[in-house]
Amino acid sequence: MQHLTSQNFSTETTRGPLPVVVMFYAVWCGKCAMMKPIVEDIEKKYRGRIKFCEVEIDESPLLTADYDADTVPTFVFFRNGQFLGSMQGIIDEDVFERRLQKIFRNS
Repeated sequence: MQHLTSQNFSTETTRGPLPVVVMFYAVWCGKCAMMKPIVEDIEKKYRGRIKFCEVEIDESPLLTADYDADTVPTFVFFRNGQFLGSMQGIIDEDVFERRLQKIFRNS
């Protein structure tokens, strides 16, 4: 997953042909540590079709506030620079993948 900060967030989520998933996380968050390998597995399946990124909330508090990501992990979805929605918490890999397919239909 590509690491994003306030400096590169806008560029990385609005440019390029791929839809984007951003995982807001915290280094101290146990639930985030549980979700990261699941997201990395899904990222491998969708390489070249969906871009996966991460934002550390303590490092980027303004982004965290902008996307109401104070509960971690929070996943935020973009296509063509447009915010499509978000989901929070621990999510089973199959459920996560189904939601991803629904959000990014035709991707």
